[in-house]
Order: sequence, then structure tokens, then C-alpha cells
Amino acid sequence: MTDLSAVPGTAGGAKKSSILEADARTRRRNAAEARFKVYGMLAVATGVLALILLLISILSNGLSSFRQTFVTFDVPLSAETLDPNGNRNPDEMSKVSTFGYSPLILNGLKEALSARGISVDEVPDADLANIISRAAAADLRDFVLANPQVVGETLSFEFLANGRIDGFFKGRVTYESAERDSNVTPDQLRVAEAMVAADLMETRFNWGFITGPDASGQRPESAGLGVAILGSFYMMLVVLVLTLPIGVAASIYLEEFAPKNRFTDLIEVNISNLAAVPSIVFGILGLAVFINFAGLPQSAPIVGGLVLTLMTLPTIIIATRASLKSVPPSIRQAALGVGASKMQSVFHHVLPLAAPGILTGTIIGLAQALGETAPLLLIGMVAFVREYPEGLPQGLFDPASALPVQVYQWTQRSDPAFVERASGAIIVLLVFLVLMNAVAVLLRRRFERRW
Repeated sequence: MTDLSAVPGTAGGAKKSSILEADARTRRRNAAEARFKVYGMLAVATGVLALILLLISILSNGLSSFRQTFVTFDVPLSAETLDPNGNRNPDEMSKVSTFGYSPLILNGLKEALSARGISVDEVPDADLANIISRAAAADLRDFVLANPQVVGETLSFEFLANGRIDGFFKGRVTYESAERDSNVTPDQLRVAEAMVAADLMETRFNWGFITGPDASGQRPESAGLGVAILGSFYMMLVVLVLTLPIGVAASIYLEEFAPKNRFTDLIEVNISNLAAVPSIVFGILGLAVFINFAGLPQSAPIVGGLVLTLMTLPTIIIATRASLKSVPPSIRQAALGVGASKMQSVFHHVLPLAAPGILTGTIIGLAQALGETAPLLLIGMVAFVREYPEGLPQGLFDPASALPVQVYQWTQRSDPAFVERASGAIIVLLVFLVLMNAVAVLLRRRFERRW
């Protein structure tokens, strides 16, 4: 019987090895494998830790933007001030500017404070008025012009508090910082604390941050994402309508029908190269072609959608071709074997089996386009827009903003409240991106075929 523990060719006195005992070389190989596993786990842990720190930073700075401080009190709508002629004609009443409404708000606030025993004798009227947002007069004016019959009555209104007052209740402003800040005084903070105790002021969830339009740099408390969300929706609609049929049709032709020659090889190389082109290059192309040459309006969703379509097409074509390649050739051969034409075999058999991968690639491409900023800056979507775009299709040509551009705009403004707003907009953008990627994962798992 042969002794497996003996190494052939060794002398009788030589050391023998066994397959049950690891030699030095095997131990080194096992140690290297163990180290590689440790390195891999450290790399994963580092990535997860970085992601956690990023999320903590964003959430800690941005969650407070979804809560806002409101002030509620009665405002006497003086007919002598708002409608001197007594006709209740909105056209005549519109001649009263917001400066005519500001004293009414101040008088209503004084009466509310006096009724609750809050003394403000030592607080100047200008400081007392600045406790309320500068957007309050415009909001009150819009309400009165829409409801002229309320003139002469005393109604309860809810206004936003000034951004510095709101920051005080969120920990961003303190008495010490107020002494050095020209936009807020310690007396205003003391009055605000008394108003909270008297139930005149409270901090709660603010739907206006999601649905409202942007505001000027002097009114950060009233800035919202409504126009940006609607503009992003319009752009994604344009991208979806154009990229899906064009990208899928191009992929099917290149993968199933196009002859394999130098021309098609050149096309494939260029598609791969376009997928790696910096996004700002597409912005320059859109500025030159769609705005300067075609004459389309700046800051319009149609231009943004066209630019993002050019940027997204290579990604969708590559993903669609990969999905078509994943379908086994036997499917095509079986269809052709029973008499189906080439087109029938592709559209009746190959395309349905590749549809999950195509949809996944499309959604991922849309998610990538949703977060792009550089090309949109070049086509003018950085403009300050307060008016909501119209409904489809006219809204595609109206001025609008986009979520990533709105984040960029707010980070460029000086008021610290806009930093909070920018982090909140990032949270909204991340929620949309996570939802889109989750849909892509669900589609892939639900319809994926394993061969």
C-alpha cells in the first residue's frame, strides 16, 4: 500500500508532509486570504461609516426646515385704510401696497400682546413688527384682494415668524448672538418667549416648505420647494417620454438588426464615450443648440428636459443592450425555428424578457438626471422664480427651477436660515432618489428571469 504522507523522491531520513497538516506555503496563503477578508470588511465599514456621517450631517441640519414658527392673532381690516371709497372693488383696493397693510398687522399684534398682559412699551415698533415675517403684509394683501367682502372686519390670521425668531426656537440664535446681530435684538427674543407662553406663537410642521415658492434673501422663513419640485417633475416627464422610446429603439437596432462592421463599432464606441462625458458639456451643447439656435426660452423645463435627455440616452442605451444580451440565444433560435420573423422573435419574445432590465436602467438613468445641476445652470435655470408654471403642455415653456438648482441657490445666500433650507431640500431630493432606486430594485427582483 502506498503511503500518502510520504513525498516521492525523498530520502528515508527526510521530513514527511501530510495532506491533513498545512505546510508553510498553505499557511501563508490562508493568512493572505484572512487579511484580504479583513481589508474588505474594513473597506465596507469605512464606506458605511462615511454614509452614516453624511446622513447624520444632512438630517441634523435639514430636519428642522420642515418645522416653522407661526404667530396667530386678530388683525382689524380697517376700511378707511384698505378701501377708502367703500366700493369693495379689487382693482381700486389693489392700489394699496403692502406698506398700507403693515400698520394693521402691527396694531393687531400690539392688541394681542396687551390682551395677554405682555408689556412691550420698551420695544420699538420697528423691532416689534420684525418679529413677524416680512412676507406677512403680502400674504394679507393677497387674502384681502381675493376676499374684498372681509374689509371692515377683525379676523384671526396666522403668519410666519421672522427667520431669526424661528432660529431662536431651533437653537440657531441665542441671546449672546442676538447682541451682535443687527437683524434681531434680545428684547425681540424675550417678547417671542412671552408669546409662546401666551399661546400666540408655536413651532410645528410646515407644509409651505414643500408646496410654497422660493422667497427673497430677506424672507428665508417663507422659502419653499413647490416651484422646484414641479419644474423637476416636468423635466423628468420630458426625459422619460424621449429617452425610453429612442433609447430602446436604438438599442434593439444595434443589438439585434445592425450589421457588425466598422461603422456600428464606431457608433458603439461613441455611445460609451458619451456616457463618460462631463454633464456640464451637455449644458454647453444645450445652450448653443436649444437656446441660441432653436430660440427656446431660458429656464424652461422643456430645455432642461432636452439637455438631460441627451445626457441620459447613453446610459439607457447601454443598460438596454445589456438586458437584451442577457436573454439566451436559444429564445431567439426557438422563435425562428417555429416560423417567426426576426422582428417577431425580438418584439414577442426577447423584448418582454428584457423588459425588467430595461425599466431598471431607465429608472436609474432618470434618478441620475434628477440630481444633475451643472447643465441646468448653463441654460438659466438658476434664475429666481416665484410663479408656478402652468399645466401641461404650456408649463413646459414657462420659467421654473429644479431641486438640485434650488439647493445650489440657497447655499449661495447669506442668511443662515437658507443653509437649513438647503439641507431640507437635499433631504427631499434624497427621498425621491431613494424611492426611484427602490422601484428599480423591486422591478428587477419581481420580473427578473434566471436562466
